[in-house]
Amino acid sequence: MTVILVLLLLCIFCCLYRVGKGPTAPDRTVAIDILGTLVVGFCAVYSIITKKDLYMNIAISWALVSFIGTLALAKYLEGRSFDE
Repeated sequence: MTVILVLLLLCIFCCLYRVGKGPTAPDRTVAIDILGTLVVGFCAVYSIITKKDLYMNIAISWALVSFIGTLALAKYLEGRSFDE
């Protein structure tokens, strides 16, 4: 399980690099979306290791917020308003 956590952290740092260095806004948006997915995976694995459901609740909340944030950012980049 420790190897999985280290690999997830490595992937998280790669996504953070892409967010900071991404050449276009859509590239950064995809990196932020993948980053959210990796954080959810990290919380889920950590929840299994510690046997505490608090981290699973955090993972579910993070997934919902990440999904809504990605939709909002995609609509903004498309040039549409939020009420369409």
